[in-house]
Amino acid sequence: MSVVEKIKSAKTTAFSFELLPPLKGNGIETVYKTIDTLREFDPKYINITTHRSELVFKENAQGLFEQVAERHRPGTVAIAAAIQNKYKIPVVPHIICSGFTREETEYALIDLQFLGITDLLLLRGDKGKHEREFSPTGHKNATELQAQINNFNQGLFLDGSKMKSPVVPFSYGMACYPEKHEEAPNMDSDLFYAKQKVDAGAEYLVTQMFFDNQKYYDFVEKCRSNGINVPIIPGIKPITLKNQLTALPKIFHLDLPDEFSTELRKCKTDAEAVEVGVQWCTKQANELKAYGVPSIHFYSMMATQSVKRVAQTVF
Repeated sequence: MSVVEKIKSAKTTAFSFELLPPLKGNGIETVYKTIDTLREFDPKYINITTHRSELVFKENAQGLFEQVAERHRPGTVAIAAAIQNKYKIPVVPHIICSGFTREETEYALIDLQFLGITDLLLLRGDKGKHEREFSPTGHKNATELQAQINNFNQGLFLDGSKMKSPVVPFSYGMACYPEKHEEAPNMDSDLFYAKQKVDAGAEYLVTQMFFDNQKYYDFVEKCRSNGINVPIIPGIKPITLKNQLTALPKIFHLDLPDEFSTELRKCKTDAEAVEVGVQWCTKQANELKAYGVPSIHFYSMMATQSVKRVAQTVF
């Protein structure tokens, strides 16, 4: 059963969360620790992020600095396989455009097929810090990536050749933005592309994180009026650091409600910010559940214990 089928068949609002692969050189124990902390809430799936390589300067044997490509968080496919094998919880690895050639994407799809992992989240990802434009050997946007997945589902490789064995089609979701994608000129344009994703096969949408539920409600209403009828899963995160008051709006191009930001400004320590973050996130989750959302997806980076406290109240 695909992730979207699990969500649709759930009798109440489902729970899910996102994980990052460990930093290069670290073991998988931190990943397992996060899952062990949150598995009691019956996650319907676990997302695993994918990270591109970046160009960094490193000193070589001659004492000179040279640019090399380095991926700080490798191992998405392997982490997904390890989780599914150990916990029997559906996994949803991210497949991104940025930093990956079309051929690399095809090889990842083949690996995932062999592993029996057939749920994906398709994303564009951000350009590398050294890039002005996306690589010509990769996809420029998520809809181009989506077309490759659709062709693969039909048994076609990049070169147009046909697969010799039947393929198990990938089921996939894609991203949406209740406060508009940073590059979209307006919300109508953003909705146009969201509908394009759904019309081309996206079975559900997952939102960028937000802290104002009304913006999610308004976004869903606009989606429905534009013929977007797939599940729209809200993604939320409990704030855990004082500096996230200014960092998150800058990084993710979102607004914090006045009531929330006022309380965060009062915090003298990160410990106080954790408490405010848990209270606000719990309020958000309870209201979303009462609204009847199909699932609530938690961005758990640096916030596992806070997510647990929210889930203990809500789920």
